[in-house]
Amino acid sequence: MRISATIFLTDETITPVRLARELEQRGFGGLYLPEHTHIPSSRDTPYPAGGELPREYARTLDPFVALGQASAVTQRLLLGTGVTLVAQHDPIGLAKQIATLDHLSGGRFTLGVGFGWNKEEAADHGVEWKTRRELGRERMGLMRALWSEQPTAFEGEFGSVRASEVYPKPQDGAPRILVGGAAGPKLFDHITQYADGWMPIGGRGLSESIPVLRGVWEAAGREAKDLQVVPYAVLPSPGKLAHYAELGIGEVVLQLPPAGEGQVLRTLDSYAQFL
Repeated sequence: MRISATIFLTDETITPVRLARELEQRGFGGLYLPEHTHIPSSRDTPYPAGGELPREYARTLDPFVALGQASAVTQRLLLGTGVTLVAQHDPIGLAKQIATLDHLSGGRFTLGVGFGWNKEEAADHGVEWKTRRELGRERMGLMRALWSEQPTAFEGEFGSVRASEVYPKPQDGAPRILVGGAAGPKLFDHITQYADGWMPIGGRGLSESIPVLRGVWEAAGREAKDLQVVPYAVLPSPGKLAHYAELGIGEVVLQLPPAGEGQVLRTLDSYAQFL
Protein backbone atom coordinates (compact mmCIF):
# COMPACT_ATOMS: atom_id res chain seq x y z
CA MET A 1 0.00 0.00 0.00
CA ARG A 2 1.35 3.40 -0.98
CA ILE A 3 1.40 5.86 1.92
CA SER A 4 1.00 9.50 0.88
CA ALA A 5 0.41 12.69 2.87
CA THR A 6 -1.70 15.82 2.79
CA ILE A 7 -1.35 19.11 4.62
CA PHE A 8 -2.74 22.62 4.60
CA LEU A 9 0.41 24.42 3.48
CA THR A 10 0.26 28.10 4.42
CA ASP A 11 2.51 31.10 4.87
CA GLU A 12 3.04 29.88 8.46
CA THR A 13 3.87 26.20 7.89
CA ILE A 14 6.76 24.12 6.66
CA THR A 15 7.60 25.03 3.06
CA PRO A 16 6.63 22.93 0.03
CA VAL A 17 10.29 22.35 -0.87
CA ARG A 18 11.32 21.16 2.60
CA LEU A 19 8.27 18.92 2.95
CA ALA A 20 8.54 17.37 -0.52
CA ARG A 21 12.20 16.50 0.00
CA GLU A 22 11.46 14.95 3.37
CA LEU A 23 8.55 12.90 2.04
CA GLU A 24 10.57 11.47 -0.84
CA GLN A 25 13.64 10.75 1.29
CA ARG A 26 11.51 8.96 3.90
CA GLY A 27 9.72 6.79 1.34
CA PHE A 28 6.28 8.40 1.24
CA GLY A 29 4.43 7.95 -2.02
CA GLY A 30 2.84 11.33 -2.65
CA LEU A 31 1.91 14.83 -1.54
CA TYR A 32 -1.64 16.13 -1.95
CA LEU A 33 -2.70 19.72 -1.29
CA PRO A 34 -6.12 21.36 -0.78
CA GLU A 35 -7.24 24.73 -2.05
CA HIS A 36 -9.28 27.71 -0.96
CA THR A 37 -8.80 30.97 -2.82
CA HIS A 38 -10.31 33.00 0.01
CA ILE A 39 -12.70 32.75 2.96
CA PRO A 40 -15.32 35.53 3.00
CA SER A 41 -15.34 37.11 6.46
CA SER A 42 -19.12 36.95 6.80
CA ARG A 43 -18.77 33.20 7.54
CA ASP A 44 -22.39 32.47 6.67
CA THR A 45 -21.71 28.81 5.81
CA PRO A 46 -20.99 26.71 8.91
CA TYR A 47 -17.73 24.80 9.04
CA PRO A 48 -18.67 21.18 8.20
CA ALA A 49 -16.66 19.77 11.10
CA GLY A 50 -18.34 22.14 13.56
CA GLY A 51 -16.93 24.93 15.68
CA GLU A 52 -14.68 27.72 14.47
CA LEU A 53 -13.08 27.47 11.06
CA PRO A 54 -9.34 26.76 11.54
CA ARG A 55 -7.08 29.65 10.53
CA GLU A 56 -5.23 27.62 7.87
CA TYR A 57 -8.27 27.66 5.57
CA ALA A 58 -7.80 31.36 4.82
CA ARG A 59 -4.02 31.07 4.53
CA THR A 60 -3.76 28.11 2.15
CA LEU A 61 -1.09 28.35 -0.54
CA ASP A 62 -2.08 27.96 -4.17
CA PRO A 63 -1.71 24.20 -4.67
CA PHE A 64 -0.44 24.35 -8.24
CA VAL A 65 2.34 26.79 -7.39
CA ALA A 66 3.29 24.79 -4.29
CA LEU A 67 3.22 21.48 -6.18
CA GLY A 68 5.35 23.03 -8.91
CA GLN A 69 8.01 23.73 -6.29
CA ALA A 70 7.67 20.18 -4.97
CA SER A 71 8.03 18.77 -8.46
CA ALA A 72 11.29 20.64 -9.03
CA VAL A 73 13.02 19.06 -6.01
CA THR A 74 11.75 15.46 -6.29
CA GLN A 75 11.96 12.61 -8.78
CA ARG A 76 9.45 9.98 -7.66
CA LEU A 77 6.97 11.67 -5.32
CA LEU A 78 3.42 11.72 -6.70
CA LEU A 79 1.80 15.16 -6.66
CA GLY A 80 -1.90 15.82 -6.34
CA THR A 81 -4.69 18.13 -5.29
CA GLY A 82 -7.13 17.20 -2.60
CA VAL A 83 -9.20 18.78 -3.91
CA THR A 84 -9.38 21.23 -6.77
CA LEU A 85 -12.69 23.13 -6.77
CA VAL A 86 -13.08 22.82 -10.52
CA ALA A 87 -16.27 24.86 -10.74
CA GLN A 88 -14.41 27.87 -9.29
CA HIS A 89 -11.80 27.90 -12.07
CA ASP A 90 -11.70 29.06 -15.65
CA PRO A 91 -11.49 25.62 -17.29
CA ILE A 92 -9.21 26.70 -20.15
CA GLY A 93 -6.66 28.13 -17.75
CA LEU A 94 -7.02 25.19 -15.36
CA ALA A 95 -6.48 22.70 -18.19
CA LYS A 96 -3.22 24.48 -19.02
CA GLN A 97 -2.06 24.47 -15.37
CA ILE A 98 -2.81 20.76 -14.99
CA ALA A 99 -1.12 19.78 -18.24
CA THR A 100 1.92 21.92 -17.47
CA LEU A 101 2.39 20.45 -13.99
CA ASP A 102 1.90 16.92 -15.30
CA HIS A 103 4.43 17.56 -18.08
CA LEU A 104 7.07 19.14 -15.86
CA SER A 105 6.72 16.42 -13.22
CA GLY A 106 7.02 13.58 -15.70
CA GLY A 107 3.41 12.45 -15.40
CA ARG A 108 3.27 12.44 -11.59
CA PHE A 109 0.13 14.57 -11.16
CA THR A 110 -3.25 13.43 -9.78
CA LEU A 111 -6.25 15.75 -10.02
CA GLY A 112 -8.54 15.51 -7.03
CA VAL A 113 -11.92 17.00 -7.93
CA GLY A 114 -14.31 18.43 -5.36
CA PHE A 115 -17.44 20.56 -5.22
CA GLY A 116 -16.82 22.59 -2.07
CA TRP A 117 -18.80 23.45 1.03
CA ASN A 118 -18.37 27.24 1.35
CA LYS A 119 -21.26 28.89 -0.46
CA GLU A 120 -19.85 32.43 -0.17
CA GLU A 121 -16.50 31.44 -1.64
CA ALA A 122 -18.22 29.78 -4.60
CA ALA A 123 -20.55 32.75 -5.13
CA ASP A 124 -17.60 35.12 -5.42
CA HIS A 125 -16.39 32.94 -8.30
CA GLY A 126 -19.77 33.30 -10.00
CA VAL A 127 -20.84 29.77 -9.12
CA GLU A 128 -24.53 29.09 -8.51
CA TRP A 129 -24.58 26.62 -5.64
CA LYS A 130 -27.38 24.40 -6.93
CA THR A 131 -25.65 23.78 -10.25
CA ARG A 132 -22.04 23.55 -9.08
CA ARG A 133 -21.84 19.79 -9.62
CA GLU A 134 -23.13 19.99 -13.17
CA LEU A 135 -20.81 22.92 -13.81
CA GLY A 136 -17.89 20.86 -12.52
CA ARG A 137 -18.86 17.90 -14.68
CA GLU A 138 -19.06 20.09 -17.76
CA ARG A 139 -15.73 21.75 -17.07
CA MET A 140 -14.11 18.34 -16.83
CA GLY A 141 -15.48 17.59 -20.29
CA LEU A 142 -14.16 20.87 -21.64
CA MET A 143 -10.69 20.20 -20.22
CA ARG A 144 -10.63 16.72 -21.72
CA ALA A 145 -11.44 18.27 -25.10
CA LEU A 146 -8.39 20.52 -24.75
CA TRP A 147 -6.22 17.54 -23.79
CA SER A 148 -7.32 15.55 -26.86
CA GLU A 149 -4.64 14.65 -29.40
CA GLN A 150 -6.54 16.40 -32.19
CA PRO A 151 -8.09 19.89 -31.92
CA THR A 152 -11.52 19.21 -30.43
CA ALA A 153 -14.36 21.67 -29.89
CA PHE A 154 -16.62 21.53 -26.84
CA GLU A 155 -20.05 23.06 -26.46
CA GLY A 156 -21.88 22.93 -23.15
CA GLU A 157 -24.60 24.59 -21.15
CA PHE A 158 -22.17 26.71 -19.14
CA GLY A 159 -19.32 27.28 -21.60
CA SER A 160 -17.56 26.26 -24.76
CA VAL A 161 -14.18 26.19 -26.45
CA ARG A 162 -13.26 26.17 -30.12
CA ALA A 163 -11.16 23.37 -31.59
CA SER A 164 -7.71 24.58 -30.59
CA GLU A 165 -4.01 23.88 -30.71
CA VAL A 166 -2.94 23.53 -27.10
CA TYR A 167 0.17 22.03 -25.57
CA PRO A 168 1.57 20.46 -23.48
CA LYS A 169 -0.72 17.49 -23.11
CA PRO A 170 -0.95 15.41 -19.93
CA GLN A 171 1.37 12.44 -20.31
CA ASP A 172 -1.34 9.77 -20.54
CA GLY A 173 -3.98 11.89 -22.24
CA ALA A 174 -5.29 13.03 -18.84
CA PRO A 175 -3.94 12.89 -15.31
CA ARG A 176 -5.31 10.38 -12.85
CA ILE A 177 -8.63 11.86 -11.67
CA LEU A 178 -10.17 11.13 -8.27
CA VAL A 179 -13.45 12.66 -7.07
CA GLY A 180 -13.69 13.61 -3.41
CA GLY A 181 -16.79 13.71 -1.28
CA ALA A 182 -19.28 11.70 0.73
CA ALA A 183 -20.74 8.48 -0.64
CA GLY A 184 -23.99 8.82 -2.54
CA PRO A 185 -25.65 8.36 -5.93
CA LYS A 186 -24.72 11.80 -7.27
CA LEU A 187 -21.06 11.46 -6.36
CA PHE A 188 -20.78 7.91 -7.66
CA ASP A 189 -22.39 9.00 -10.93
CA HIS A 190 -19.69 11.64 -11.36
CA ILE A 191 -16.95 9.11 -10.61
CA THR A 192 -18.16 6.64 -13.22
CA GLN A 193 -18.52 9.32 -15.89
CA TYR A 194 -15.13 11.02 -15.87
CA ALA A 195 -12.86 9.80 -13.09
CA ASP A 196 -10.54 6.95 -12.19
CA GLY A 197 -11.86 6.58 -8.69
CA TRP A 198 -12.95 7.99 -5.37
CA MET A 199 -11.16 10.03 -2.70
CA PRO A 200 -13.30 9.53 0.44
CA ILE A 201 -12.44 12.10 3.10
CA GLY A 202 -11.51 10.41 6.37
CA GLY A 203 -12.09 6.93 4.98
CA ARG A 204 -15.07 5.90 7.15
CA GLY A 205 -17.74 3.39 6.16
CA LEU A 206 -15.82 1.95 3.22
CA SER A 207 -16.88 -1.64 3.86
CA GLU A 208 -20.44 -0.60 2.98
CA SER A 209 -19.82 2.06 0.33
CA ILE A 210 -17.14 0.43 -1.84
CA PRO A 211 -19.41 -2.45 -2.96
CA VAL A 212 -22.09 0.07 -3.89
CA LEU A 213 -19.61 2.15 -5.89
CA ARG A 214 -18.24 -0.98 -7.54
CA GLY A 215 -21.75 -1.94 -8.65
CA VAL A 216 -22.41 1.50 -10.15
CA TRP A 217 -18.97 1.47 -11.77
CA GLU A 218 -19.48 -1.88 -13.46
CA ALA A 219 -23.05 -1.00 -14.48
CA ALA A 220 -21.59 1.99 -16.33
CA GLY A 221 -19.38 -0.36 -18.33
CA ARG A 222 -16.17 0.38 -16.46
CA GLU A 223 -13.65 -2.39 -15.75
CA ALA A 224 -13.71 -3.48 -12.11
CA LYS A 225 -9.91 -3.66 -11.94
CA ASP A 226 -9.59 0.01 -12.94
CA LEU A 227 -11.50 1.43 -9.97
CA GLN A 228 -9.27 3.20 -7.45
CA VAL A 229 -10.30 4.19 -3.93
CA VAL A 230 -7.87 6.45 -2.05
CA PRO A 231 -8.89 7.31 1.54
CA TYR A 232 -7.89 10.90 2.18
CA ALA A 233 -6.89 12.98 5.23
CA VAL A 234 -6.69 9.83 7.35
CA LEU A 235 -5.44 9.82 10.94
CA PRO A 236 -3.72 6.42 10.87
CA SER A 237 -3.63 3.43 13.14
CA PRO A 238 -2.28 -0.05 12.38
CA GLY A 239 -5.80 -1.51 12.53
CA LYS A 240 -7.23 1.09 10.17
CA LEU A 241 -4.55 0.57 7.53
CA ALA A 242 -4.87 -3.22 7.83
CA HIS A 243 -8.60 -2.83 7.19
CA TYR A 244 -7.92 -0.76 4.08
CA ALA A 245 -5.51 -3.41 2.83
CA GLU A 246 -8.21 -6.07 3.28
CA LEU A 247 -10.52 -3.94 1.13
CA GLY A 248 -7.93 -3.96 -1.66
CA ILE A 249 -7.02 -0.29 -1.31
CA GLY A 250 -3.66 0.53 -2.88
CA GLU A 251 -3.04 4.03 -1.52
CA VAL A 252 -3.97 6.01 1.57
CA VAL A 253 -3.30 9.70 2.22
CA LEU A 254 -2.37 10.58 5.82
CA GLN A 255 -3.14 13.94 7.41
CA LEU A 256 -0.24 16.13 8.56
CA PRO A 257 -0.73 19.07 10.94
CA PRO A 258 -0.74 22.60 9.43
CA ALA A 259 2.35 23.45 11.43
CA GLY A 260 5.95 24.54 11.31
CA GLU A 261 8.86 22.36 10.31
CA GLY A 262 9.55 20.83 13.71
CA GLN A 263 6.04 19.58 14.39
CA VAL A 264 5.56 18.28 10.84
CA LEU A 265 8.84 16.36 10.91
CA ARG A 266 7.96 14.82 14.27
CA THR A 267 4.65 13.69 12.80
CA LEU A 268 6.48 12.13 9.86
CA ASP A 269 8.69 10.33 12.36
CA SER A 270 5.59 8.90 14.05
CA TYR A 271 4.18 7.80 10.67
CA ALA A 272 7.35 5.86 9.77
CA GLN A 273 5.81 2.70 11.29
CA PHE A 274 3.21 2.69 8.50
CA LEU A 275 5.64 2.79 5.59
